[in-house]
Amino acid sequence: MRILAIDTALDACSVALLDGDMVAAEDTQLMARGHAEALMPMLARLRDNAAFYFSVIDRIAVTVGPGSFTGLRVGISAARGIGLATGKPVVGITTLEALAAPLIAGDASSPVVSVIDARHNHVYLQAFGTDGDDLVSPRVTSIAEALELVAPLRPRLVGNAAAMLAAAWPSGTPTPAAVDQQPAPLIEWVGRLGQLAEVATAPPKPFYLKAPDALPPAPSLAAPIAQP
Repeated sequence: MRILAIDTALDACSVALLDGDMVAAEDTQLMARGHAEALMPMLARLRDNAAFYFSVIDRIAVTVGPGSFTGLRVGISAARGIGLATGKPVVGITTLEALAAPLIAGDASSPVVSVIDARHNHVYLQAFGTDGDDLVSPRVTSIAEALELVAPLRPRLVGNAAAMLAAAWPSGTPTPAAVDQQPAPLIEWVGRLGQLAEVATAPPKPFYLKAPDALPPAPSLAAPIAQP
């Protein structure tokens, strides 16, 4: 199966083409913002380097969050547009599962906790067992609550808040088995998970665990002033 993978959810802009188990081409640029300007040129370079046409791909996989609200819209819009133009299905992959997948595949010795900075002393979090099953379902939670949930597991931590969570680890508790501070998922694994995803149950729509920090102003309820 040929998969086009796109990730703009966190602190990187990444694209890749997978042809079965082989990564035919990939490109990653670390960035906190500017995904909209970077993505289309990256896709053009990917097309040239892999010598493929979008019409021959079988599926598009895109990260759907949690992550930056602006970044998510960039990647999802591009993936949907390519899917519409090519008639190919698009599947959504969460950043939490994409971060954990290579650790689970490479070493099943201990649980894995994906942890992403949600700001304001909160994190997005999901804990996976050694078989990939949920131990703690996806959620946004305070660092204190996160530690209560995952510290007893003595897990491996991965994500852009892994070091932050490890630094707050409670004394007297066995330390994490490993701390893998990653700014974003590995794009190859977004594609690999996209190959396995069920189209009907993995829609390419934002996976929000909290409301955006910036909200439009509420409409005024004050009565209009009568004109003389």
